[in-house]
Amino acid sequence: MRFLVLSDMHDDDVFIHQLKDEFQKADGVLFGGDFAKFNFPETAEPALKRLVDCHDAVYGVLGNCDEPAFLQQLEEADISVQGSMVFRDGLVFAGSGGGSKFTGTTPNERSDEELVSDFQIIRDQPASENGENSWDNMIMLMHNPPKDTECDKITSGIHVGSAGLRQIIEETKPLAVITGHIHESFGVDKIGNTVIMNPGSLAEGRYGILEVEKTGGQWQVTKAQLEKLEA
Repeated sequence: MRFLVLSDMHDDDVFIHQLKDEFQKADGVLFGGDFAKFNFPETAEPALKRLVDCHDAVYGVLGNCDEPAFLQQLEEADISVQGSMVFRDGLVFAGSGGGSKFTGTTPNERSDEELVSDFQIIRDQPASENGENSWDNMIMLMHNPPKDTECDKITSGIHVGSAGLRQIIEETKPLAVITGHIHESFGVDKIGNTVIMNPGSLAEGRYGILEVEKTGGQWQVTKAQLEKLEA
């Protein structure tokens, strides 16, 4: 399966139109949060409409620039995986929305405990259902990146990701994690065998391609590639 990976859209209406061919080739779209422009939460609604008009299989979470109440509109659009589990073609999608508490200037900043609580539904599942409690068929979406990877470094080089989200990855061992939030930290990394991808900000023309397939009874990531559009 091929996924178009997007994050930090911030009401982009330029680059998304350049991705027409990628939308057509994708089996699904993975969105890592931030529909709205910074300080303009009302722009989330037109951004959401723009995205769902491009593909009928979108999986997404809220970002720190999106108001918490906007989750209801994601659920009404049938794209939310935040705090839930969505099953499709042998894969499982689950997500955590919002960003870590930092400046207090964005509407959806949460404690580490709150970020991790969105994955409680996974922890509540009996280990016997997935063999050794491994979720190698799961793709997690988390706006806030996990700590200490190539995907959570600010310009100074300091890692600002969530220790709690890293722990849940280490516990559950998902197939892949899609994140965002730190625009300058676009990259691909691993925690154990789990592929971590921050595609960068769509508002800056950045996106990613994730391809997965099931071989010998086990899901594997066969491509995790970053791309950049020119304005």
